[in-house]
Amino acid sequence: MVCGGFACSKNALCALNVVYMTDVINASWWVMSNNTRHELERSFDCCGLFNLTTLYQDDPSCNAICKNRSSTCQMCGEKFLKHSDEALKILGGVGLFFSFTEILGVWLAMRFRNQKDPRANPSAFL
Repeated sequence: MVCGGFACSKNALCALNVVYMTDVINASWWVMSNNTRHELERSFDCCGLFNLTTLYQDDPSCNAICKNRSSTCQMCGEKFLKHSDEALKILGGVGLFFSFTEILGVWLAMRFRNQKDPRANPSAFL
C-alpha cells in the first residue's frame, strides 16, 4: 500500500514513539524503588504498570485512591503514556515555534545583509 510521504512518515514516527515510550516507561518502572512506585500510584491514582500480571508480580500493596473506592483501577502505564503524549505535544509546539523563528531570522539576514549602503560612493566597487 502506497501512502503520501509526509502522512506515512508521520504515522510511522507516531507508532515508533508509542513503542519507544512504552519501553522507556517499562524499563524505568522496574528500576524504581517500591516507595517511588507507591508515590506515583498515589499521585496518578492507578495501580500496576501495563497489565494485571505485572501488578501481582510487582507489589500487591497498591495504595491508590481508586483501590479504596472500587476493586478496579486503571493501569499506571496508560496514564503515563497519556501524560507523556501531552508533554511531547507541548514540546513539539515549542520546538516548531523556535524553528520557524530561526528560519525567519535567516531569511531576514539574507534579505537585509547584502543591501548596498545608501551613503556609499555609487561608483565604488562593492
